[in-house]
Amino acid sequence: MFQKHDLFLIFSVDSMMDTNLRKDDLTGTIKFIPPLYKQRYQFIKDLVIKYKPKKVADLGCADCTLLWMLKFCKCIEVLAGLDIRENVMKGRMHMLSPLPADYLQPSERSLTVILHHGSVAHKDPCMLGFDLVTCIELIEHLETAELEKFPEVVFGFMAPAMVVISTPNSEFNPLLPGVTLFRHSDHKFEWDRAQFQTAATRYDYTVEFTGLGTPPPGTEDVGFCTQIGVFVRKYPKNGETVNSEKHTEHAYKTVNFWVCHNIKYFGVFNIIKVFKAVYPSLKDEKYLQNAVVSEVLFGADIIKRRLLGNLKSECKKDSDGLEPKLKFQPFKYFMTCSKNLSLAVTEKLAADRSMEPFINGNTVYIPLAKIFSIPKVNQLCGTFEKLSKLIAGKVALSNDGSAVIVTIEYENEEQEN
Repeated sequence: MFQKHDLFLIFSVDSMMDTNLRKDDLTGTIKFIPPLYKQRYQFIKDLVIKYKPKKVADLGCADCTLLWMLKFCKCIEVLAGLDIRENVMKGRMHMLSPLPADYLQPSERSLTVILHHGSVAHKDPCMLGFDLVTCIELIEHLETAELEKFPEVVFGFMAPAMVVISTPNSEFNPLLPGVTLFRHSDHKFEWDRAQFQTAATRYDYTVEFTGLGTPPPGTEDVGFCTQIGVFVRKYPKNGETVNSEKHTEHAYKTVNFWVCHNIKYFGVFNIIKVFKAVYPSLKDEKYLQNAVVSEVLFGADIIKRRLLGNLKSECKKDSDGLEPKLKFQPFKYFMTCSKNLSLAVTEKLAADRSMEPFINGNTVYIPLAKIFSIPKVNQLCGTFEKLSKLIAGKVALSNDGSAVIVTIEYENEEQEN
């Protein structure tokens, strides 16, 4: 579980050299393998794996790459992205939509993915309640007025258990040919380690500093290319004491997916439109029922085929030496073997949960106890009663509901034999 007393708030500082400088500019200089942007994303993913947050928000999510990586982490139930550049999010947000395979094999966990369009300098109630907030390569793009509001929004208003923020270490810049002032034309500032550490000591968080991108031998004094501060919230939140202000207006507009499965409105405030992509989950009884019915039918078909195969073998043994060319005739054989048991007798046999599947005439009876013993069915249902409830009306059952019944298609069987 995600323990609040040992969670970390992390500041990570980004080197843009691997994505924003041309290869010609990098000739004869440092090359990070894997590239630093991948290392940063992996750093966040490792934290998620370690601390298992359920709700994660990425501020400055840009092209949604980090969100896409995190959606595969089974502990996460809510993923939210926020960026001021709506067109950048829309360019690749289709990656966050459920795929057909997600419907064919729903996950056991629930997952909702939301993208918001807005500024990190604004307080919005939709960004409350997150366990982890990441801000990878964001703060250096903020204007002075936004930067001044940013700490209060993240640490004071949102007050998550863990936050990750990225910004370059300017002390590393002399090692990057072509970098005169800042690493990117949109950067409003770049801090050295002392400036970053001074700005990071705010609110009820303790801090630990580390980094990514080790400098070449002999230049260790410049520090990491990407500096990282790890912040632990000192005290768990008591009720609503941290966020005592009443916020009813939404500052963010949620991005409208041009195509996405299960997108629903969950609120309209002024001109704010909210959309969410809900992944199919076995926690939703609709998807659970579909999964159970599929497994029951699949398992019943396997049991039927196995039973038919055994009877076919017995029939061939009985015919050996008498009529070598005798063809297997399932209908006649089953009628002879079962002696046309009455419906009442058949139901009584099926009601005995301890007995194995059997054939009467053209019907295979598979006791529900046998179906419930199938590992996947047992895992999905948990109880025998739930199995009965989920397949009622969806699977052919005996009159008393004690057995699954499967009709034998004789013509197909004879063609196969």
